[in-house]
Amino acid sequence: MIDEIKIYVRSGDGGDGIVAFLREKFMPRGGPAGGDGGRGGDVVLVVNPKLNTLSPFQKGIHFKAEHGARGGGKNMSGLSGKTTEVNVPPGTVVKDAATGDVIADLVRPGDRLVVARGGRGGRGNQHFASSSNQAPRMAEKGEPGEEKWLVLELKLIADVGLVGVPNAGKSTLLSVISNARPKIADYPFTTLEPNLGVTVYDDRELVVADIPGLIEGAHMGVGLGHAFLRHVQRTRVLVHLINGASESPLADYSQINTELALFDERLAEKPQIVVFTKMDLPEAQERWPEIEKALKARGVEPMAISAATQSNIRALVGRIFTLVDSLPQVQEALPVVAMPVYELPEAEVPFTVVREDDGIYRVSGKRIERAAMMTHWDYEDAVLRFQNILETLGVSKALEDIGVKPGDTVFIGEFELEWSE
Repeated sequence: MIDEIKIYVRSGDGGDGIVAFLREKFMPRGGPAGGDGGRGGDVVLVVNPKLNTLSPFQKGIHFKAEHGARGGGKNMSGLSGKTTEVNVPPGTVVKDAATGDVIADLVRPGDRLVVARGGRGGRGNQHFASSSNQAPRMAEKGEPGEEKWLVLELKLIADVGLVGVPNAGKSTLLSVISNARPKIADYPFTTLEPNLGVTVYDDRELVVADIPGLIEGAHMGVGLGHAFLRHVQRTRVLVHLINGASESPLADYSQINTELALFDERLAEKPQIVVFTKMDLPEAQERWPEIEKALKARGVEPMAISAATQSNIRALVGRIFTLVDSLPQVQEALPVVAMPVYELPEAEVPFTVVREDDGIYRVSGKRIERAAMMTHWDYEDAVLRFQNILETLGVSKALEDIGVKPGDTVFIGEFELEWSE
């Protein structure tokens, strides 16, 4: 699925006004009668609810409106240029390619945004007559249209987002609970683009998005991280799938929550339903009581399912609808002049490292401290994933640059760690 594209838009020039005079049988010296030029056509983005991808732009990225026609004699105005309408899917964020500024967030079907306004038509000489100049021989040229490059970025609009590590069973679950038919295979990163499906329950519908598996460092844009994560921002509820066949299900659970929070801390605050998958497998059945107990100790009420046998699927769908119904109604967004973009500003310092004493170092920073708090330190895989985050953020290099050695103590927030290669 294409979810980001750069397009060129150009509105029409205004038509020229003309110099003309009335020359009729009984008015050999009539007054000025030069008509005005027509207005140039606009380029307008229109939200089309039938679209859910930007792939139509692969056929063409240049959009130009008609120029206004030249004015005519006898005070006749030229025709205005036709407006060019460009269809975009709901959830399209429009940015100025030159500055990166957000122009609008187009959400509602039928929303219209003029991105290039047509030039005004030039005035004919009829407008320049005065008591001292009754036969003006001057007229205006039409105003040039606007041209610019825009970046269109699609953020899927879905009620529910399925998240989890690669191969957690998101695509399989989506195919079971909805009309979607995603590609499914038993290897990591089968899904390389989000899939949408509609789930029906008691004559009601919800849109569900299968968000591709996340990896360490996704919040920093590693791999396809940002492309995946931005689709999660629009969802109201997250269904967090834990792979029952994984060697470290709790570490996987912590990893995903860490990635979500590092990208945008508000994502970590979204309501979650935690689901332990693949209960048709003996190893998952054996592991479930331990995982259930550990999650309940964290205040989480998990449920176990098997998409393959459809065990507990209807109960899960019912729980999803109940949770969505309990949330406040979301007011639909209107086009705005600016909106927050959830990425780390260049001016923000992501972390600092200082040497406090011989063999003692401290790392400070909102994001890295939050990652440490969300790491499940009892599991080796979780610790290794945290080390990958340190590498991705550049913390490891910064510590090495100021002399950290194996065996030294490194404080990150409230956690005391022993540095190792």
